[in-house]
Amino acid sequence: MSQLRHLVSRRDFLAGVAASGALIMLHPFSARAQANQAHLRIMETTDIHVNVLPYDYYADKANDTMGLSRTASLIEAVRKEATNAMLIDNGDLLQGNPMGDYIAYERGMKDGDLHPVMKGMNLLGYECSTLGNHEFNYGLSFMDKVLAGANFPFVCANLIRGTELAANPRDDKLYLKPYVILERNIKDGSGAEQPIRIGIIGFVPPQIMVWDLKNLEGSVKTRDIVEAAKAWVPQMKEEGADIVIALSHSGIDVKQSEMMENASFFVAGVEGIDAVFTGHQHLVFPGKKDFQSLDAVDTAKGTLQGKPAVMAGFWGSHMGLIDLLLERDGSTWKIVSTTSEARPIFERVDKTNKPTVADDQRIVDALKQDHEATLAYVRRPVGKTSAPLYSYFALVADDPSVQIVSQAQTWYLKDILKNTEWKDMPLLSAAAPFKAGGRNGADYYTDVPVGDIAIKNVADLYLYPNTVRAVEITGAEVKEWLEMSAGIFNRIEPGKADQALINTDFPSYNFDVIDGVTYKIDLSQPPKYDSKGGLVNAGSTRIIDLMFDGKPIGPMRKFVVVTNNYRAGGGGNFPEINASKIIYEAPDTNRDVIVRYIVSEGTINPSADANWSFAPLPETSVVFETGAKAREFIAQVKSLKIEPAGEGEAGFSKYRITL
Repeated sequence: MSQLRHLVSRRDFLAGVAASGALIMLHPFSARAQANQAHLRIMETTDIHVNVLPYDYYADKANDTMGLSRTASLIEAVRKEATNAMLIDNGDLLQGNPMGDYIAYERGMKDGDLHPVMKGMNLLGYECSTLGNHEFNYGLSFMDKVLAGANFPFVCANLIRGTELAANPRDDKLYLKPYVILERNIKDGSGAEQPIRIGIIGFVPPQIMVWDLKNLEGSVKTRDIVEAAKAWVPQMKEEGADIVIALSHSGIDVKQSEMMENASFFVAGVEGIDAVFTGHQHLVFPGKKDFQSLDAVDTAKGTLQGKPAVMAGFWGSHMGLIDLLLERDGSTWKIVSTTSEARPIFERVDKTNKPTVADDQRIVDALKQDHEATLAYVRRPVGKTSAPLYSYFALVADDPSVQIVSQAQTWYLKDILKNTEWKDMPLLSAAAPFKAGGRNGADYYTDVPVGDIAIKNVADLYLYPNTVRAVEITGAEVKEWLEMSAGIFNRIEPGKADQALINTDFPSYNFDVIDGVTYKIDLSQPPKYDSKGGLVNAGSTRIIDLMFDGKPIGPMRKFVVVTNNYRAGGGGNFPEINASKIIYEAPDTNRDVIVRYIVSEGTINPSADANWSFAPLPETSVVFETGAKAREFIAQVKSLKIEPAGEGEAGFSKYRITL
């Protein structure tokens, strides 16, 4: 059996923490573990998305809110502090920044190559990881080559090889091992070593079969997360697991349904599971902000249905930590008490993000060549823009960062359709702002000045390696598509001042703007659909004055809409939009199409054409938050009266719209 990392002396611990710059946080369990007890600390990273270094390649500058090399300092401090500690990861490692794209599209992965993410993770000594949905974005072959370089196992209990699900989940031909049982020694309160068997099981969102259908169809299938957990956990106990840890790359939602995307709450309810490590939603748990007021979710103690749980933010912003006080019960262990926390790598001081830890220099040194190669890749110019590209107002007005995507998509598909049966059908384009809405912080907005456009700017405009799709739908379905998008707005009461405009539970990447038509959004009406596509107000009509070519759209008129594989395959649960409507599947990514368009034009003009707006509401105003730099672009938004309305939280600024 191998020994879990343990504390040598308090003096060594204090020296190590001082060297790393980490905050000293002695755990209350450390003083009360008895001879038959042991204190086990389990650390989590999640949703790293290739952000191994604290560098924003889109902005081409250092960023103190991200980087596994920073999280590593927290990890090493806990190892010095704890008698028994282990490190796990919860997935979404391989895609999410230009370094990931550079490796996938430029350098490639040959057999035996070591991916930058694995370089960092191997140095930190992970015990186990599971798969996130973004592991599949570059295809199974790429993923397999990357995982082959890991010095630790990956587990996933609901990803099945082939196209058939077995009658019993235990008979599924799984793509990876469903779980591992790690045989370890831990030190008890007397200093004696005791054996323990730690079971670790992993889960991926079943929706990968929608989001990455092109990469996965015919090769794999997915099973419901909770169903898989109920099948495999008893076997883990039968094989002698003393404790069972779930690596659930799945968020927290208390409304149960089949094939849930965010099933971690219900994973916690599976008998035999002792602790749940979550992710996927890019939120923090436990904490004071996210997941408040959900039944059986304790955001102070960090429990789901009474089980300890943690969600460690995203991009290395936090280290998740679950502490277990274990007691020897005959030949096995039982959990006496638990705590959970999410430790940040930075803090807000005087409206600025200040790092609380330094880099782990081993990781910085190991990724030096990868970092420099990525910088050369993202700085490569492909054309020019005659107007600035920004997304600060993308949720409240037609926006240049969305406009350019639609211009490129329309340019691309128009040429493809010219010799097909759809050549005379009206062509529309659907695109959403990816960097807007504050989901990932006050600096998370597109901001490209007039002048050269480099690859980093295109990646900034379109974050994901989606591929182009086209669907054929009716005018009625165009309207419902827009009704779903309009769910991002709260209902506004006419005649009332400064009402909150944005529903922050609605992700900005599901706020599709459809170019080629004109329309208004009546905010006095309730949303017809909720953020998950559920019909909540069947009689509501927010989309009014919907026109094509200056005339009202007939409900049965046919349109081709160019979008991406995520949306066309049913991603976001937009009404009636699914794979059955697809008429064209492109081999090209949306980002590649944008690059080609810019190259073909030489100089682009992305100025928004204001094809949508809010319907007027007399004596009514709303407020919303966006990045502080938005003030520089207020004058460019012609369709709205926008004015500053004070400071928001965590670096955001408030703005007011008079409707």
